[in-house]
Amino acid sequence: MSRLAYRAGHLAVAPLAMLLWRPTVTGRENVPREGGVILASNHLSFIDSFAIPIVAPRPVSFLAKSDYFTGTGLGGAVRRGFFEAIESIPVDRHSSRAAQESLDAALEVLRAGRAFGIYPEGTRSRDGRLYKGRAGVAWLALTAGVPVVPVGLVGTDRVQPVGSSFPRPATVRVSFGTPIRPEPYADEPAGKARRLLTDEVMDAIAGLTGQERADTHNELPPESSGAAVGI
Repeated sequence: MSRLAYRAGHLAVAPLAMLLWRPTVTGRENVPREGGVILASNHLSFIDSFAIPIVAPRPVSFLAKSDYFTGTGLGGAVRRGFFEAIESIPVDRHSSRAAQESLDAALEVLRAGRAFGIYPEGTRSRDGRLYKGRAGVAWLALTAGVPVVPVGLVGTDRVQPVGSSFPRPATVRVSFGTPIRPEPYADEPAGKARRLLTDEVMDAIAGLTGQERADTHNELPPESSGAAVGI
């Protein structure tokens, strides 16, 4: 998808989103303006994958369910065009290889020097707590040799709570934290490196959001309707 299409999609959505959500944004200077970078965020709402690209200083690609690219009729065409315009990457989350396919797609984005958004929790928090991060974020950072910018979202769960069909006005805060480099972990055994780096990323996200921590992984609910796919 061309930068022109991305800008067109951004211009079509951003003004209304800004009006509805009135986002407060801090730390945009922490996002490198070029080169591969991972934006790792907490995940509270369906609209998180729109909130971050709207305020980020560069295009950000997220994974999205392949269903959003295959709809028919006018509604299907509009939805498909929107997700393509914001450079979402279709993934079949019910595939037996969904996790690996997601990592491969993300790695391709990073190696092309683009920004990739990820939710280390894997799926939306349904109780507002911050769950343990899955190690995909660290695998990507270590494999691609790119920094991780922690992102803290506050208030997106009030814009579109889990189970609601339409967004509503609410105040949102988006905080971009200090980039975390993977190099300090490169000499550790692979498993340990991924766990330590993932834990540092989640600690940074918690510092940005102030969320209560959960000492378990968050599990994907059956028939989840979220747009984003976590790895």
